[in-house]
Amino acid sequence: METREELNAQAEALLAKLPPAAELKAPQRMAIPQQPMPAQDPKERIRNNHEVAIGYTEAQARLEALRCLQCPTKPCVAGCPVGIDIPAFIHAIAEGKDSEAIGIIKQTSLLPSVCGRVCPQERQCMKGCTVGKINKDVGKAVAIGRLERFVADKERETGSVVPPAVAAPTGKKVAVIGSGPASLAFACDARRAGHDVTIFEALQKSGGVLSYGIPEFRLPKDIVQKEVENLQSMGVTIRNDFIVGRSRPLKRLFEKDGFDAAFIGSGAGLPRFMGIEGENLIGVFSANEYLTRANLMRAYDTEHADTPFYHAKRVAILGGGNVAMDAARTALRLGAESVQLFYRRTMGEMPARAEEIEHAKEEGVEFNLLRNPVRILGDENDIVRGMEVLCYELGEPDASGRRSPVAVKGSEYEVEVDCVVVAIGNSSNPLLPSTTPELKTNARGNILVDENHETSMRNVYAGGDIVLGAATVILAMGEGRAAAKAMNERLAGER
Repeated sequence: METREELNAQAEALLAKLPPAAELKAPQRMAIPQQPMPAQDPKERIRNNHEVAIGYTEAQARLEALRCLQCPTKPCVAGCPVGIDIPAFIHAIAEGKDSEAIGIIKQTSLLPSVCGRVCPQERQCMKGCTVGKINKDVGKAVAIGRLERFVADKERETGSVVPPAVAAPTGKKVAVIGSGPASLAFACDARRAGHDVTIFEALQKSGGVLSYGIPEFRLPKDIVQKEVENLQSMGVTIRNDFIVGRSRPLKRLFEKDGFDAAFIGSGAGLPRFMGIEGENLIGVFSANEYLTRANLMRAYDTEHADTPFYHAKRVAILGGGNVAMDAARTALRLGAESVQLFYRRTMGEMPARAEEIEHAKEEGVEFNLLRNPVRILGDENDIVRGMEVLCYELGEPDASGRRSPVAVKGSEYEVEVDCVVVAIGNSSNPLLPSTTPELKTNARGNILVDENHETSMRNVYAGGDIVLGAATVILAMGEGRAAAKAMNERLAGER
């Protein structure tokens, strides 16, 4: 693996041979190779919790930006949930105008440092990239997320972040329930409109899944905290350890506390299990608990935190999404000697980000594809000792478009493990619907909203995972912004 310094030297050498950006023709742009993301060496990073991807250098960012063909049809924009003008910000980077680039991004996206790190660009903006299509490989498209991260990090590291301007006070009070991506985006736009905004967060740290779910080695928590501080500098109030539905019913926020509108962004925090024998054994965890202990409660930082965690040597992870990758890679950093991931489809159907899958492989996670446990085995003390695993083959596509796994009869075998982490998804947080019967939900517990993101309760809006189920960070942000727009119009008397 080449070091950041080596990659930078290569980029500088190639840049020196190229004509100015304005003179570059399409064939010359296509000939520029995609710039690799500098990263920690796998052998070193599995024993620390520092960020794995180190970030582009100036030279790499310029070179990568020059690969953009500046397509007039902007297919990348069509794949972006919030419609960032991607060609424009990349063009600015190519010309060395980084402050202009971040300004373009922030017109529509409020968390570029976060989205550049954790969004699945290969299934969103990069999927439509003409460069990737010409190469017949989305992995060779312009690295949009890496460029977004570059300018966002530069803005933050140089201390040049300027909070959005706030309009004159409207006299309206707005409550925001939860502090994940959808809520942060909603709160920012509501505050920009001049409303008095209060975020109610159930946990002691703000940020929602950004704080408790995504590991430090993928999204440093100081970045999340900076985004929260930006909101507070705008005048947004944050009340932690406050559970709307328990600390105070939703309706009371209106009737007793004088709020004029509310947004529900409480996420999908109810873990799903497989419903198989042995899931109640000691050593079986939901990914939610496993990652919350490691991230929010810093179980990895044994010198400064006394958070208890389950010491295991042979860990099994069930699932194939980003949460499964996070859990597998976290297990290595918590001291596991072997980590096996079981997924009942193939790599082609795996929903995790391509980069996260690649990093997991580099770090030594063993992928058991077309495999799924049918029983978790325990010893005489009800402690996990292994799993009975069934083999699968792919059948016809299901409703999601992915080919359905079909069990192979008689293919069961046992594998020895002493910890099982279930990472097969989450259901919507049930607390608010269960304590607020006026809120209508669907069969899966997701809150129902109309085209304006308004719920069955007037002036109560919702977005993100509580509405969509599992969603990407930027999709949740798009929901929050759309809901804020509709609410701002309502409070202004425009509809």
